[in-house]
Amino acid sequence: MGGVGIALHGCTSIERLSSDSVKNFTSPQELIAQKNINHSNGQAKEYVYHWGAKQSNNEVQSLYPRKYLTNYCSAKGGDFSLLYKSAMTLVKDSAAKKRLSGNAHVKQGIGAYKCVQSNGQSWIVSIEPTAERKLPDGSETRVVSLQSKVMTVQESQRFYKNIPTDVVVKKSAVNNQTVKTTTSKAAIQKENEVKKESEVKKESEVKKEEKPIVEAPVKQVEKVVDTLQQQQLKAFVVARRDLNKGKNQLNACNNAQRAYNFGKLPNAGGTNVYAESGMLVARCLTSVPSYSSRFSSSKVQAKSILQNLANNHNHAGAKHMLKQLK
Repeated sequence: MGGVGIALHGCTSIERLSSDSVKNFTSPQELIAQKNINHSNGQAKEYVYHWGAKQSNNEVQSLYPRKYLTNYCSAKGGDFSLLYKSAMTLVKDSAAKKRLSGNAHVKQGIGAYKCVQSNGQSWIVSIEPTAERKLPDGSETRVVSLQSKVMTVQESQRFYKNIPTDVVVKKSAVNNQTVKTTTSKAAIQKENEVKKESEVKKESEVKKEEKPIVEAPVKQVEKVVDTLQQQQLKAFVVARRDLNKGKNQLNACNNAQRAYNFGKLPNAGGTNVYAESGMLVARCLTSVPSYSSRFSSSKVQAKSILQNLANNHNHAGAKHMLKQLK
């Protein structure tokens, strides 16, 4: 219930965000971090998407992340629009995916969105569900875990590859695939007949040479699995280097926050980079004025990050820094 407890105050936060204070944020990533749209460690956060019959008058929260980012884009004089529809690929439970796909309050707030600001700058943010559950309090309330992440054009293309932007395109793609499949079967049958009638050796050799070409895209897709880990490590290395040299400190802190927001990655070495990135963020929040001044309670947020590293990762440096902050 930790995530839901914070989310219940979403309505008030949305109202505040519509004021001039939203202009103080310099990036959508800063907005996500300071408004706690995700958890402090960058992981998905729970929002109520169904209150049940007894609480049907309550406002659902699953649209909050999109509302935050829409208002921020509007404050920058921008146009906020859907770029890719979500296929809910991060939701592993089929029953949960079915429940979410049938709920309009979820579907209307997920996917990849693009903002084109009035100054010509643009950015892409992904809002994706990762899980769904019913609260164990005896009510009918159900919550969805949503993770909001700023993406580059290349990252969004990789993540949403082969996902249509609207239903019409999806239906057309299905129809076209049916036609292609039928055509392909007929073509293959004719080709087999030609092969039986002709024993030209060159044609057989050409067919054999063409087979390895099909495998090339598969190998490239497999390499994408390590992309997030590589990006996290790169951002961390740059942040640590600049902070230690005392130059480009604001940019260094932004890189540290970006690396930390990737969370604990499952591949080897991910835990160490995640924890050390968190230490850099805590350092920025307590000793880099150009970065900490963006946050109304930078010291509190630093303690929260350090507490997470100390308790969940037994990080000695985090424990030591916590003692210094008391």
